[in-house]
Amino acid sequence: MQNRVFFPQTALDQWLIGGAVDLRGTELTIVGEARRYQLAEAVHVVREVSGSEDQNDLVGRVKSKVFLQEFGAELLENSMILGDNAYDVETGWLGAPVGTFDEHVASVDRATRGSHDFEGDEPKTDEDLLARFLLRTLK
Repeated sequence: MQNRVFFPQTALDQWLIGGAVDLRGTELTIVGEARRYQLAEAVHVVREVSGSEDQNDLVGRVKSKVFLQEFGAELLENSMILGDNAYDVETGWLGAPVGTFDEHVASVDRATRGSHDFEGDEPKTDEDLLARFLLRTLK
């Protein structure tokens, strides 16, 4: 199964303003590393707020907006209603890496990138790359 990552909209806005990422259509690139992700609109389901049992087992999960709407959910800003349940959600994007990490390491884009912002050894996995990126940019 391919790794996916949730990019909250608020963080994405901050990264775009700061130039840490580039967004072209539905493809996000971490500029300093040239790592690309294909994006789809998504929400992180934060909590159930009506006091009902979370029958859909959604709390703590990230789901695409398309999936949730097909499931019958109604989304409005940071709220979602599904059946008898109401949820607080965080909007954002679900990102799937474009190609494998090994393909990324061998890519021309990565080889020709300018100076990168990672201290120490080069990242060895997508998880390592993202962890270093988040530590540097989410302050």
